Amino acid sequence: MLGQVADFRLTNQNGQAVSLADLRGHVWVGDIVFTRCPGPCLKMSRQMKELENALPEKSDSKLVTLTTDPDYDTPAILKTYGERFSADTNQWMFLTGTKEQIRKLGRDSLKLTAIEKAPQERENSDDLFIHSTIFVLVDRNGQLRKTFETTGEGIDPKEVQEKILADVKQLEREK
Repeated sequence: MLGQVADFRLTNQNGQAVSLADLRGHVWVGDIVFTRCPGPCLKMSRQMKELENALPEKSDSKLVTLTTDPDYDTPAILKTYGERFSADTNQWMFLTGTKEQIRKLGRDSLKLTAIEKAPQERENSDDLFIHSTIFVLVDRNGQLRKTFETTGEGIDPKEVQEKILADVKQLEREK
């Protein structure tokens, strides 16, 4: 175990409140992206969609995508982003909140980094953040169990997906 996820209260793509209590009893995989990302976010979201498609039909696991850009990524923007990937919103949720709420959950609990770039460091107007490209795995009790690097040199996305699926299935068997 890497740590207990602290309680949180964020807003999903439908404008509904979501807390840690809503995810208790579910194994979940999380990541952090932003919808205007010119870098790895689209690839990560495609990988999350492939994971959604690969989960067994009887799985009660959830997929959770946080935004690093809550000022822009409103519930409506996140809903449109999810639709772009044909996300099953019963299984895959997109969460926003204040910058402080996202920082607390992302960095402090899930070990997901997101650092805003200074304007002079940006290559274009959408080059806003440097952020983690990992998926995290959380068990039914809200404990962070594993992290998985999803992009980069020498990383096989299919192999990462197989590892995540195996670990999700293992955690679903735990009581």
